Amino acid sequence: MTQTSSNPVSAMRIIKVASCLTCTGKATLTYHIGSEANNEIHLRVHSNTGGGLFSAEWVSLNAIKSALDNATQPITSFTLSKLFKGKSTNTPGFLMAVLKSEGLVRNLEGKIRGYEQIDSAAFMAEVNALIASDTDLKVVSNKPATSITKSVPSIKVKKSSPAIEASITTE
Repeated sequence: MTQTSSNPVSAMRIIKVASCLTCTGKATLTYHIGSEANNEIHLRVHSNTGGGLFSAEWVSLNAIKSALDNATQPITSFTLSKLFKGKSTNTPGFLMAVLKSEGLVRNLEGKIRGYEQIDSAAFMAEVNALIASDTDLKVVSNKPATSITKSVPSIKVKKSSPAIEASITTE
């Protein structure tokens, strides 16, 4: 079973677009819930008002549940890190905020960053109803979601001597 899915948006039917606060409450995330042709459910973070970098890739709900099922208690966002190997460290925490918003996890009493899984029946009923209704939301964005890659600004070097000038290469 594949842990993550990098399906292009065109292959994923978006059945829900929602927003939630990050776990720290300092920013708002917009996220998507999608369904593939085989009705496999996926989630992804689409945007973040806080400016933190993240991966906007689709992640299978089955892979998420598997990670949560096999986690040591209490569950932390670190549990989800393996779903985003080599990606931004913000992404697991952002996904945890989405899971909390959708009622799939809740904070443990007395724990700031500790969570436990809760019954997913209400979430699954909502998602299955959206799939059955052929919901297919088209997401239009004026600017792309923040990604984990950013271009490096060009650096201007003051040329002070012919020797330095000769050693500078330009692209």
